[in-house]
Amino acid sequence: MTDHDTSYKFLFAHAEMVRDLLLGFMDSGWVRNLDLASLEKVSDGYVSDDLRARHNDALWRVRWKREWVYLYLMLEFQSKVDHYMPLRVLTYTGLLYQDLLRSEALEETGRLPPVLPIVLYNGRKPWRASTDLSDLIQQVPEALKPYQARQKFLLLDLGIQAGEGALRERNLVAAVFAMETSVTEEDMLRASSCLVNWLEGAGQAHLQQGVLEWLRRRGPRLDSQVPWQEIHTLREAHSMLEDRVRVWKAQFRREGLAEGRREGLEQGSTTEARNILLRQLRRRFGEVPAEIETRLNGASREQLEDWIDRVYEVETVEAVFD
Repeated sequence: MTDHDTSYKFLFAHAEMVRDLLLGFMDSGWVRNLDLASLEKVSDGYVSDDLRARHNDALWRVRWKREWVYLYLMLEFQSKVDHYMPLRVLTYTGLLYQDLLRSEALEETGRLPPVLPIVLYNGRKPWRASTDLSDLIQQVPEALKPYQARQKFLLLDLGIQAGEGALRERNLVAAVFAMETSVTEEDMLRASSCLVNWLEGAGQAHLQQGVLEWLRRRGPRLDSQVPWQEIHTLREAHSMLEDRVRVWKAQFRREGLAEGRREGLEQGSTTEARNILLRQLRRRFGEVPAEIETRLNGASREQLEDWIDRVYEVETVEAVFD
């Protein structure tokens, strides 16, 4: 099991995280009919060693409407695109059904419960692979199509799902996704602040601990200079990140000024000044909107120099040009 798997499975060992995943990232109306208070992890006694090794604490069930129809959530965590993921999910589903039969855990009707496989993906490249097993099977005569295996899964791409808009309402999964995929330090601090505020108070200690454990395992990806193993509260982690952001800004500003001197900004090249400013904007804020690039193309050398000085003094890309 990869460190990525274990870090997220610490989080999704909590019913609150699974609830926020369903409420925040699924648009289907049937979610409102789920009895989310009934969410519970599937007992180790229900699954074989083979299936338990694959899913650990990420296999859940929940009641649907008034009937005790179980909905099993199978969560897979991927940091690389796997073109054969539909086949893996089909295998997991079959193992789950076998285990339910073996442990006599089916409803009185004897029918198999519905399964919702969810794949969480946090890779840097967009997921281009199919989510449908039928796309992996070669073409067959029309008469054979009804006999082919079928399986689809729900893909949640963290880079697409996370965003500032998702943090307007309390959703722990959205905040964690935002920290994982943050492009700028402001994005990371905004998500960190949300987690601190949402998890303060009585009854939140177990979730705080889960998020802290995730940070200890995933934190080096955010900033390897922070002593994550020595941090004991979320507020302490947030304060540490604030300190690091101040250091980053000072460091980037020094590097920007040094880069300007190296490339001859003082010699008056408008093209060089524009290129330096673009690099600094991208490093500080991520992708630069097309309208801003157009504005830079029509700016004078003096304007560009002034904007370069402002890049590390403001909090948004728009504020550079105010």
